[in-house]
Amino acid sequence: MDEKEAPRVGNAVRRRRRALDLTLATVARRSGLSVPFLSQIENERARPSTRSLRAVAHALETTVDELFAAADPAHTVDVVRSDDEDTALMAPAPGVRSLVRGQHQLQAMEYCGDHDSGREFQYRNDSLLYVADGAVTAEAEGRVHQLCAGDTLYLSGGVRHRWRATEPDTRLLVVAVGDHIEAGEAPPR
Repeated sequence: MDEKEAPRVGNAVRRRRRALDLTLATVARRSGLSVPFLSQIENERARPSTRSLRAVAHALETTVDELFAAADPAHTVDVVRSDDEDTALMAPAPGVRSLVRGQHQLQAMEYCGDHDSGREFQYRNDSLLYVADGAVTAEAEGRVHQLCAGDTLYLSGGVRHRWRATEPDTRLLVVAVGDHIEAGEAPPR
């Protein structure tokens, strides 16, 4: 892979380190690398060698592949246009559009029109259904919910659910914590 095309892993390293509640000094001790070098990696000012990245991954109790999978694209701000061909290619079905390009902590999809009402969804982490236009009937945990434009339905991770549009030209936005994120309990305040 060309260095210009190499994924930037700094944000993935920082997120993983913080998720484990580790300091840079702890990761430095575990990896055998210096604190300044690790800081440069996290801030995208240095690209680690394969050997250094393996040491960082080991110190963070993960793999190089997992860090690459969690790596942000070259840009931390990304505009997805309604006519973006890249997101159209990622769509799992007609009338479905990804609102986020790449793999991030947050996933978002737009569903236009009706979809297979028999299809059941289940996300590993928390999700939110937002009716932008039209109306939806959603079923979750044995209860039916009638949702109109502007309504939301929050679902904890693991809750099986299904929905169907009940009006033409319905637009439903589904926002979820990425399946690759290990969600845990919130820290005490």
